[in-house]
Amino acid sequence: MLYKMLSKQALVAHSLARSISRSGPRRAFSIASSLRANSDVLDPGLNGNYPNPPAVKRQFRDPHAKYWDQQERRNYGEPVHEDNDVLGMFTTEAYTWTKPGKGAVMFATFVASVLGLTFVVGRLYPDKPAVAREFDLTEELGGKEALIVTKRT
Repeated sequence: MLYKMLSKQALVAHSLARSISRSGPRRAFSIASSLRANSDVLDPGLNGNYPNPPAVKRQFRDPHAKYWDQQERRNYGEPVHEDNDVLGMFTTEAYTWTKPGKGAVMFATFVASVLGLTFVVGRLYPDKPAVAREFDLTEELGGKEALIVTKRT
């Protein structure tokens, strides 16, 4: 009897789980995936046939060549890239003079040097006393048996 009751409950739970999973909005997911797949397609010319120049930072152009705008390294009539604010001369510089591994070694050397110098100075520099000096004024104040008088207001 218990076996039949449990098997019926399991069958109802299984069919309920199947119906819940099928009732979800599958179409929206398929539309989203198709939109995601279409976003990888190149620009189909919806920008009014504006030329798409290569994304090259201006700092990598030849600095000795003659340009119409020598400071920005740009010629007259040259199309401007849509990311010109990132690719222009007045943006952050791309550091290509060293590799990341060598940069990490240089940074670690700097940190080790500063910590080493701090350790050496801490060991060689004489400590200053942490307690203020006390001036012995017992005789000037009347000796050890003198009655200490405080001024009350």
